[in-house]
Amino acid sequence: MIYQNISTTARKEVVEIADEQDRNYWATRLGVSSEKLKSAVKAVQSMEFSKLKDYLSLEKIKSASTYQRFVNH
Repeated sequence: MIYQNISTTARKEVVEIADEQDRNYWATRLGVSSEKLKSAVKAVQSMEFSKLKDYLSLEKIKSASTYQRFVNH
């Protein structure tokens, strides 16, 4: 019998937002409000932690004043 060694980095973390405590945990971990987390899940159409983290990071960059000045000029 062959056993596959699945690394912990290969496992996908799934963000649960149905329960308020879970939603608050993930929102805190991602550094956003629970409402922002729900919006991100809708926008990305995924509950995978890494995808949400990437999306939210990009949103923070877009909202930064430096980025806005760059885009507007």
